[in-house]
This record gives sequence, structure tokens and C-alpha cells, in this order.
Amino acid sequence: MILVTGATGTVGREVMRRLPAGVPVRVLARNPSRVAGAAPGAEVVAGDYGDPASLERVLRGVRSAFLVTTRVAGDQDALFVEAARAAGVRHVVKLSAAAVEDPLADDLITRWQRGSEELLRASGMEWTLLRPRSFMSNTLSWAPSLRSEHVVRALYGSSANSCVDPRDIADVAVRALTEPGHRGRAYTLTGPQAVTAAEQTAGLAELLGRPLRFEELEPDQARALWSERHPAPVVEALLHSARRQREGAKAGVENTVAELTGRPASSFGTWARAHLAAFTDD
Repeated sequence: MILVTGATGTVGREVMRRLPAGVPVRVLARNPSRVAGAAPGAEVVAGDYGDPASLERVLRGVRSAFLVTTRVAGDQDALFVEAARAAGVRHVVKLSAAAVEDPLADDLITRWQRGSEELLRASGMEWTLLRPRSFMSNTLSWAPSLRSEHVVRALYGSSANSCVDPRDIADVAVRALTEPGHRGRAYTLTGPQAVTAAEQTAGLAELLGRPLRFEELEPDQARALWSERHPAPVVEALLHSARRQREGAKAGVENTVAELTGRPASSFGTWARAHLAAFTDD
């Protein structure tokens, strides 16, 4: 039995949809009604990391799990790892972040991810770590201003990021869950080239067939914008991350997706064409 967590999120949803037919799958969700696209026969179960009884129920009979946690500096990883070990889970594939490999990345989010990786490695269970660069789907946050004003606003628009298609992350995750040879491995996952926000804006303009304007945010403007959605410590972590990107820390490209899947990693243009409806006026 394979357990998928995060199935209403960007990567977990794609993992759930890509698992081969005939593989027993259980999906953990706080709200099962929000889970869409599960294969026929998949078992969707209500549960929460903070509810030990629900974790015990969900993990019963599970041998491999795909783990996504979202509460920065929280205890979700510790709660899951403890419950999984007690339930006899053998292998956990964890969604982490590429920044954990950068010794200059010392923000709250990266420290949390490093600590979460250490918890899993020390658990006695077998593990695989997926360390993606930023998701291409993060650009969906531009959609409201792009649709209403034909404007994209972002911080450090000329800094490059080798962002990755979440579908590529999911393809690697499925292989790690279902094939031998991935246990005890950590995979850094990137797109095929580093791109800037200004270049992404130009690419969207070409695909949409209309001009778009890129406006550079000042750090204080970005702080104010992100503060509408995140607590102050997370906002400061995001600003630290953006400064690292401006200094070139996120421009490196890895060939891991191609090596593991047998096909090149998807470009931003490929991702954008598949999600163009999100950026259209209607």
C-alpha cells in the first residue's frame, strides 16, 4: 500500500494521478471532498498530522509514503515520522527543497526543511529526498494582475531561477515510490534552464498574443504584499531567499529529471502552454 499526502496540493495531486493502475493507493486528506482525480479504487481517508488516532488509522498497512508538509517550523514531520515508524512503514519519499544544499541559505524555511530531512534520516525507515527548485506554478500568483492590468509585478525580475515543472517532480516521486534503486538517495530537481521573471513575463505575452508589462517590486513592496498571506518570519525568509536568487544561488541546472525519467525536464514554455487558461481574461 502506498500513502499519498498533500493530494490537494501542487505536487501531491500529480503524484496521486500518476501512480500506476493496480497499485494499492491510500490518500490522506483533511477534507476528502477536495481530493480530485484519484484513480478508481484509491482509498481517500480523512486524517490530520495533529490527530494521532487518524494517523494510526491511515498508516495501517502502508509500506511506502509520499510526505508533504506545509507548516513552516511546525511539528508535522515529527508527528508523521513517529506515527509511520510505529505503523511499520518501510520507505518515505519526502518533498524537501533544493536550498538545503546551500550553506549560505540560513532562513527559517530552509532550516525547517533541513531539520525535517534529519528527522527522517534518523528514523530508521528508508528514505528518498526530493529537493526541487522553485515550482513553475508559483507564477500562477501573477494571474490576477495579469488578467486585470496586463501587468506582472515581482521582486528582482532579472534574477534567474532554474524552476521546475511540478509534474516532473511527481514523475520522479512515482518512480521513487514504485521502483528499486532510489532508497537512501537525495535528488535535486530543476528545469532545463534558469529563467528570470521578466523572461517568464515575455514568454506569457507571446503565448497569450498580447503585450504584458513587467514591474519591478522594491523589497518593501514585496514585504507588504507577502505579509497579506504569510506571518512575518516567513516573509523575511522569502526575502532572504530572493536575495540569494539575485546573487545567482538558484541558477544552477541539474539533469536529474532526464536521468530518472528518460525524457528532458519540461521548459517554462511547456508548463505555461498547459496552464494558459489560468492567465486568460475569462
